[in-house]
Amino acid sequence: MSFPTKYKYVIVGAGIHGLSTAYHLAKELKQKKAGSGKDILVIDKAAIGAGASGIACGIIRNNYFQPAMRELIAHSVALWEEDVEGYGYRPVGYMQISCESMHADVAGIYKQQQEIGYESLFIEGEKECLKYMKKNIFYDWQAKNITSILHEKKGGYAHNTKALYCLADKAEAEGVRILTGVKVTGFKTNKNSVTAVKTQKGDIECDYVIIGAGPWAKSFWDMLDLPDQIDIKDNDGNIHKNAKMWTYLCLVEGTLGVPPDYAMNNEGKMPPVIHIDTDAPLYSSEDGSLITDEIWGVYYKPDFHFGGVQGGAAPYIVEGEVKVDPYGIDSPDFVVGPEFVHMWTSALAHCQKRYENKYQYYKNEPSGGIGAFTPDNFPIFDKMKDNCYMILDSNHGYKMIGVGKLVAKEITGEKQRLLKPFRFERYAKGELHPVSNSPFPWS
Repeated sequence: MSFPTKYKYVIVGAGIHGLSTAYHLAKELKQKKAGSGKDILVIDKAAIGAGASGIACGIIRNNYFQPAMRELIAHSVALWEEDVEGYGYRPVGYMQISCESMHADVAGIYKQQQEIGYESLFIEGEKECLKYMKKNIFYDWQAKNITSILHEKKGGYAHNTKALYCLADKAEAEGVRILTGVKVTGFKTNKNSVTAVKTQKGDIECDYVIIGAGPWAKSFWDMLDLPDQIDIKDNDGNIHKNAKMWTYLCLVEGTLGVPPDYAMNNEGKMPPVIHIDTDAPLYSSEDGSLITDEIWGVYYKPDFHFGGVQGGAAPYIVEGEVKVDPYGIDSPDFVVGPEFVHMWTSALAHCQKRYENKYQYYKNEPSGGIGAFTPDNFPIFDKMKDNCYMILDSNHGYKMIGVGKLVAKEITGEKQRLLKPFRFERYAKGELHPVSNSPFPWS
């Protein structure tokens, strides 16, 4: 087929958001007799899943301190459940295991999960938590200073590549065209509207643009001449002048190369995804030295796709000039180092006796990547031009498979309540999301 010069809808990014939006927009257009998938073009400078969606850990959880995030994730979990096999979704559940400083926060999360009908259990007290873990999950559980457990019965994780290609197949079945190897270089605009997407292969005129570019969010923000700094009104009414719009965090994840079966639960079945935040001192499983006596957190799960026990720890801020490309494991700068490996394998040993002295099985292969984060570390879903919708996920993306469905409805004229708390105007209005006590910036 020849290179397209005009499409009604152009979607930039063939990751979870771009593909989900394409599929659901095609269905909305057909249902409303306003067009079809043949009106939609998805472009990506590399390939399907070449960005953050393709290297995602794949965890799907509702464990958020922010009510708006919990409702949005509950909506997305329902979509994961619509095609468990196609998306490679494993609904094994998710556990937030916490120390006392997070007890009240997690209790609040549990309460609201019950209010929205999201199935979970809440266990309180150090003895009760240890008993629950040893009896119901892992007989060798030994983590210290744990006073609450939120056990989400829904959620789990999914096979990232399988989910993306499943969405691509669904979109193409609706008539959507997906074109890879097309790099966007800018936009043509008229007043406050985008008239064409400029690419290295030529311009594509369009009526509407949707951008779901993950870590490249700032690049597209700059192409549209949007502000580098903004004023933010906090929830107490204080104005913070000239706040930085975008910050990059390096995501640290890796895999312990033991057989996935080694990590099964007491019944020999797939356990829930484990996330632990604790203030117990963390000692090295290699030499017994103190790694940290401050609050720390990790997550992990057996994963047959990664071929071992896969997980990660809290990210760190990237200072100075940031080069997003080459991305992920191809980057010479943003891959995990020995400090992460030491900390994470020691944390596994802290949690379960079976991982003591297993640090030598860590897979010494490139992993990690960077994410583009908003000022409050939560997504922006909004029109930033009259006909340009931006899905700026602040690295929450992969689990949010349902955002594309909501965006498709908004583009076709139906405002969505679940997206309202994520408008750009929240910074000026002082309608920020509440902040938890978690060491992770996205909880």
